Amino acid sequence: MERLKLYIIESYNELVHKVTWPTWANLQSSTVLVLVASLILALVIFLMDVFSKSVLDMIYSL
Repeated sequence: MERLKLYIIESYNELVHKVTWPTWANLQSSTVLVLVASLILALVIFLMDVFSKSVLDMIYSL
């Protein structure tokens, strides 16, 4: 039980005193970057799906 208490105390101290947290502006810019990258990736996958569907439809219609 003592080891668990020590672990929790040391974890708290590390999170409060040693971890460098991003600023609010940095966090917002990173979030926007992730959203834009996700949308671009989703668009690329959608276009690949549409293209492959049209190719397969053409092949199956033969």
